[in-house]
Amino acid sequence: MLYGIAAATASFLLAALLAALLRAPALSLALVDRRRRRPVPLSGGVAVALVTGLVAGVGDWTGVVPLGPAAGRLLLGALAAGALGLAADLWRLRRRWVVAGTAVAAACVVPYGETGPVAGVLAVGWITLVAAAFRGLDHADGVAGTVGVVTAFGVAACAAAELRDGLAVALLALAAALTGLLLHNWHPARIALGACGALFTGFLLAGAAVFTRAGHPPAGGAAVLFALTAPACLDVVLVLLSRRLAGRPVLRAGPDHLAHRLRRLGLTPQGAAVVVGAVSCGAVLTGVLVHTGRVGAPAVWWVAGAAAAAVAGLLRVRVYGPRHGAGAQGRVPGPARPRPPRGACRVPPEVADTPGGASSRGTIFPVRQARRAEEDQVSAPLRVRNG
Repeated sequence: MLYGIAAATASFLLAALLAALLRAPALSLALVDRRRRRPVPLSGGVAVALVTGLVAGVGDWTGVVPLGPAAGRLLLGALAAGALGLAADLWRLRRRWVVAGTAVAAACVVPYGETGPVAGVLAVGWITLVAAAFRGLDHADGVAGTVGVVTAFGVAACAAAELRDGLAVALLALAAALTGLLLHNWHPARIALGACGALFTGFLLAGAAVFTRAGHPPAGGAAVLFALTAPACLDVVLVLLSRRLAGRPVLRAGPDHLAHRLRRLGLTPQGAAVVVGAVSCGAVLTGVLVHTGRVGAPAVWWVAGAAAAAVAGLLRVRVYGPRHGAGAQGRVPGPARPRPPRGACRVPPEVADTPGGASSRGTIFPVRQARRAEEDQVSAPLRVRNG
C-alpha cells in the first residue's frame, strides 16, 4: 500500500517534469501534431511510457511489488506498442502496419493457458482494437488522458481484487503519469499524447483487463471488458457508422469523433473532456462492481443501452460539409454573377486599366465605348512615333 502511494507520487512528478523537458527536442525534430490549429509536440506519450515502465520495473527489481512473468510480458508488450507508435509519429507509418504490429505484440502476451485458444484469439483482437481506439481519442485536448486515468484506476481496482498487486501498482503508476501529463495536455494543450502514448496506454489497459478476467466465465468477462472501455468503444462505433453513412472512406480522417460532436453541441474543449470523463467514470464503475460481484452482469446492459442512445443521438450532429457544396479544396461557390445588360460587353483587364478605359477591372461599358478604348490603345504608340 505504501509503495503504491509512493509509486503514484513519483510517477506524477516524473511524468510532469519529463514531458516539459521533452517538449523542446520534439519541436526541433518536428515531432508535432499538424492536425490541430497550431503544432503541438507529440512527446507526452514518451514520458508516460518511460515513467510507467521505470516505476513498475523498480518495484519488480527491488522485490517490493513483483510483477510476475505474465505481467512483465504485458508491460514489455505495451512498451513495444509504444515504440511502434513513436515510429508512426516520426515517419508517418501506414495504419495497417501499426495495427499489424500491435496485434503481434498482443499475441505474444495473452495468457492462452487461462483463456483458452478461442478466447485468446478474441483477446488479441480486443487489445488491438482498444489500443487503436485510444489513438483515436487523442484528437482533442485532455480527452485521451482523462479517459486513461479513469480506466486505469478501474482496472487497477479489478487487479487488486484478484490479488495481482504488481499489475495494480503498474496501473496506478500509469494513472499518475497520465495525470502529470494532463498538466500540459489540458486545453490549450502544450504537449499531446501521440500515437506512442495512446498505443501504450490502450495496450496496457486492455491487456490488464484481459488478465484480470482470465479464468472467469466468458459472458461475464466480455461484459466487464466492454464496461471498462466503453468510451473508447463508443468513439470507434460512432466514427465508423458516421463515415459509412456519409459515404466517406473509413480511414479518411475527419472532425467526426466524440469530442468533435460535443463541441458542435456548444461545449467548450474543457467541457467536452469533462463530459467524456464523467461518462467513462460511470461505465468503469459499473464494470468494477460487476467484476467484484457487487452487482450482476445484467447491469452492463444499462451501459450498452446508454452507449447506443448516445450513438443514435450524436449521429444526428452534422460534422461534414454539404455533399455538393464544397469541393475537394474546400471551396464554397459564391453568389451568381449578374449578366451584363443587353448591348454591353465586359472590357478585358488590359483595356480597363488604360487611361481611356475604366478605373477598375471588369467594368461593363457600352460596345461603342469599349471599341473606342481599344482603338486608342492601339493608335497611341503610332501617334507618339509620328509626332
